Amino acid sequence: MNNKIWIDLDNSPHVPFFKPIMEELSKKGFQVVLTARDCSQTCALADRNEFRYERIGRHFGKNKLAKVFGLLVRALQLVPFALKEKPALAVSHGSRAQVATSTLLGIPSVMIFDYEFVQLVKPTWVILPEIVPAEAIEFDKRRIFKYPGIKEDVYVPIFSPDPVIFRELRIDPKDLIITIRPPATEAHYFNPASEVLFNAVIDHFGRMDGVRMILLPRNRNQEVSIRAKWPEFSSKGRIIIPDHVVDGLNLIWHSDFVISGGGTMNREAAALGVPVYSIFRGTIGAVDKYLAGNGKLILLESPEDIEEKVSLVKRVPSTEAGIRSNRTLDSIVETITSIIIGERKKG
Repeated sequence: MNNKIWIDLDNSPHVPFFKPIMEELSKKGFQVVLTARDCSQTCALADRNEFRYERIGRHFGKNKLAKVFGLLVRALQLVPFALKEKPALAVSHGSRAQVATSTLLGIPSVMIFDYEFVQLVKPTWVILPEIVPAEAIEFDKRRIFKYPGIKEDVYVPIFSPDPVIFRELRIDPKDLIITIRPPATEAHYFNPASEVLFNAVIDHFGRMDGVRMILLPRNRNQEVSIRAKWPEFSSKGRIIIPDHVVDGLNLIWHSDFVISGGGTMNREAAALGVPVYSIFRGTIGAVDKYLAGNGKLILLESPEDIEEKVSLVKRVPSTEAGIRSNRTLDSIVETITSIIIGERKKG
């Protein structure tokens, strides 16, 4: 009886997301095998969490043709791993390469995603947040599963704050601490307006005394560009770029607010109850609309919004982080379990 599930970590947010899912699947008797793409901090985070995985493929940059070529190359690179492991089911959060490999080899695949405007490669099943309407994607409605809450609710409930982050980054808790994630300039959904807002954010807060901007670049090129553009802010310690992978949730929790050009960090902050401002200027998905409508996320749409909408106040964290509920995790694990059991019966 094949109980093997193949999970592909395609980007850095997938490491914390799949960690509790893997643990629950293992408890249920499934064997989980892992691959990881060398993209952003994916492999570094996997190493930090002591995952056993096979590093396969890399990011091919922002050129659309290069992206298509990179997808095909990585899909082929994944073939030997899939043939060796012979998984009963392939699972990812948006890994198009894994879906392509699985389709080629006849492996049933599950793609979890929470942004309905993603460029979808057709898996066997998809799993979406309940907030995202099924009509928003072109897919067989009989093969769509839903889960309550948002993706970040899978792992935020198990988070425990640790003030070691202040010593780790050599920052004073009395300063105004802003965690900032630049836009994903190499992503297919990138809108240059996001970069305009990012530049305005750095210029605005970089001139303020007592402000520490903890920047989390997406790659080495972005880090070099930031340091070259704002050398004075870096030398004065107003821009701090960690020289190692840090616990993102812990950094968010100890920040006064977050400004991000990407979805995951925005939603992590919202799930933790930390004030968060989005500079993402692509098409806004249902999850972000839901969070914005409930006052958990503020959308910045122009440089003027930075001064008018951002509240410069020290945050007093509550005694508990997150919502201590595992219903989102339980729902996703139960869905994956039911799919693999259904596949087993068909076989």
